Amino acid sequence: MLKKAYLEITNVCNLSCAFCPGTRREKGFLTPEGFGLLTGKLRPHTEYLYLHLMGEPLLHPQLGEILARAEALGFRVMVTTNGTLLEERGGLLLDSPAVERVSVSLQSFEGSGGERPEAYAASCAAFAQAATSAGKRCALRLWNLDGADTRGANALNGAILAQLERTFPKPWREGWQGTTLAPNVFLEWGERFDWPNLSASDGVPPSFCHGLRDQIGVLWDGTVVPCCLDHEGDVPLGNLYTQELDHILNSPRARAIYDGFSRGRAVEELCRRCGFARRFSR
Repeated sequence: MLKKAYLEITNVCNLSCAFCPGTRREKGFLTPEGFGLLTGKLRPHTEYLYLHLMGEPLLHPQLGEILARAEALGFRVMVTTNGTLLEERGGLLLDSPAVERVSVSLQSFEGSGGERPEAYAASCAAFAQAATSAGKRCALRLWNLDGADTRGANALNGAILAQLERTFPKPWREGWQGTTLAPNVFLEWGERFDWPNLSASDGVPPSFCHGLRDQIGVLWDGTVVPCCLDHEGDVPLGNLYTQELDHILNSPRARAIYDGFSRGRAVEELCRRCGFARRFSR
């Protein structure tokens, strides 16, 4: 069993954020029928479905039908969004019994060149309040802190935090995974990291990764990749439209990746150039 599967229902986005590598792949939307076929093959392997990889899921014109299909299959759905469409389409998430958690990437605001952080943060905070009233969890993310080797776009964090405090007055409760602002509302911090990129320098290769061990990614065209960070599909393991997942996970390439990390070694060029996976090797 996998802990979770990341499924990209679209790679189209309404922003162009500094921290996001984007993708050169053909743009498209997963049809509800395609969603049903792919998730039918995923469901025996996991009950946790993350609508996240590239793209903004709230842009999908048939999101309501997709969530209904996920509910029918018994998935526990997590959604990651940049937050810009929550006022317009967030009701679909609140009304879906399948959706358990919504993660809002607050760092999207500064990364996209926004000029009114207070209004954006207020909108996201209002959604978080509504989400908890609907029995869901909401994580507000600021994954833009300066790291050892990276600089984050974080000059507006102060304004965003001030607005969050207006909605969720302190005291806040600090924890090892983040800050609890209110029951089922969390603020998650993280350093900006370098996305895996075949053109990047090799650097110190990671010795461990959760890809293929706890998670897989599925692109909107059915391509299965080892993890949610393979934004270009540089490590295609198979296609879920035409193959069964067991066959893909037991393919020579997939087994080499899994066995390599079991021995503390990254065998794929892309994995050796992943700044996020290096965190597990510190």
